[in-house]
Amino acid sequence: MEYILSLSYGKDSIACLGAIEQLGLPLGRIIHAEIWATKTIPADLPPMLTFKEKADQIIRERYGIAVEHVSAGVTYEDIFYRTIKAGGKSINSGHIYGFPMIKGTWCNSKLKVSVLNKIDKNAVSYIGIAYDEPQRFKVLSDRKISPLVQAEWTEKMCHDWCVQHDLLSPIYTTSNRGGCWFCHNQSVGQLRQLRKNYPEYWDLLLKWDNDSPIAFKPNHTVHDYEKRFQLEDDGIINPDLPFRWDFLNGNIQLTFF
Repeated sequence: MEYILSLSYGKDSIACLGAIEQLGLPLGRIIHAEIWATKTIPADLPPMLTFKEKADQIIRERYGIAVEHVSAGVTYEDIFYRTIKAGGKSINSGHIYGFPMIKGTWCNSKLKVSVLNKIDKNAVSYIGIAYDEPQRFKVLSDRKISPLVQAEWTEKMCHDWCVQHDLLSPIYTTSNRGGCWFCHNQSVGQLRQLRKNYPEYWDLLLKWDNDSPIAFKPNHTVHDYEKRFQLEDDGIINPDLPFRWDFLNGNIQLTFF
């Protein structure tokens, strides 16, 4: 029986290493699903790429296991422009996938889950669900175990363990979540920083926005955010204000409240 840690490089999955050690659980492999935006652009921003290299070295030295980086063999952009077969159940059949919907996201299933599912199905998988996340316990089973739940480690304990062992991802300096730079679940603040620090990635997101039959977020396109951020740059609005687009008399009006 193989025992495999599914590593995302977030604080909870990395802290599993400490919980596994504390509980004396077996561990044979550590696997990370590597996602690519395009054939030449990774899904991670440069600081995260640097951190992953550092973390791999620390993990190899401390635990004697080399992290295996596996990939689906296709990119986000590949599937973004893939045509949905006509006659299928999707309302967008015959069109390209475009941005994933909020529910039933194709990006997670096709670029990450499908890769991890190819790993030995008889293996026991360790995943990073913290003790204070009971809403996520339903995915746990005899073959899918959270060492953090067994060790009763909370999210804060995971954060503190990562700090103590020099394994805290740089994402936590600016956000509470990591993930792909093109993810539709990003906060306004993350999108603002992407536009400011990585304009070439932002331009690609705007291009995808033009081509997608699905809006980036339920109520906003990437171009909506572009207009908002430009108004911030021009000193017209406060960055802290939420916003929405209203249709009044056939015209689009930006409303702040």
